[in-house]
Amino acid sequence: MAKKSGSPTLATAREGKSADKKSARTRTRILDAAAQVLSAKGYAGMRLSDVAEVAELQAPAIYYYFPSRDDLIEEVMWVGLADMREFLTRALDSAPADATAMDRILLAVETHLRHELEISDYATAAIRNSGQLPEHIRERHDAEEKKYGAVWRDLFRRAAETGDLRDDLDPYLAQMLVMGTLNWAAEWWKPNRATIDRVVTAARSYVLHALTS
Repeated sequence: MAKKSGSPTLATAREGKSADKKSARTRTRILDAAAQVLSAKGYAGMRLSDVAEVAELQAPAIYYYFPSRDDLIEEVMWVGLADMREFLTRALDSAPADATAMDRILLAVETHLRHELEISDYATAAIRNSGQLPEHIRERHDAEEKKYGAVWRDLFRRAAETGDLRDDLDPYLAQMLVMGTLNWAAEWWKPNRATIDRVVTAARSYVLHALTS
């Protein structure tokens, strides 16, 4: 099942182009379909025929927009990470002025999970397939992954500086363990196991008790 939202990254890109709107919409439809298929079947299992079926196109039409299967996958993966950073940055910018460093980490936990599990096929695809990409299409993905990690690194650095983080925890290790836990939810979570709200509540409690005295 496709998730709720399209990509703000792609929406911004469309606004900045003078290309034919119908062509831009078709390209986005292909990307949306590829994100849905890639999130479910993975890098090895994604076939262009499946993407074409979801996008309601003939498979050869995809090559008008993307030279190869890997070019399509590379774009989906990059968009997934760029969107995650955009959603997280917006959420943190909207946090109350009196939010503590730990409040901001917990907000990031919720934002990441909701975007990963409920909102974006792109995010799910990016998380589930990060380790499967061949080297020749990793450049933009890896650069965006570093930018997203830097947002989290700043959150944990501030928590350490303010004393919100336990003294016996290394901020970097704590960050990586938390992010690894959140990302793994894309592998095991199913709607019939628990609602998104229950997962978010459990994750916030888990992280809070793990990071604080």
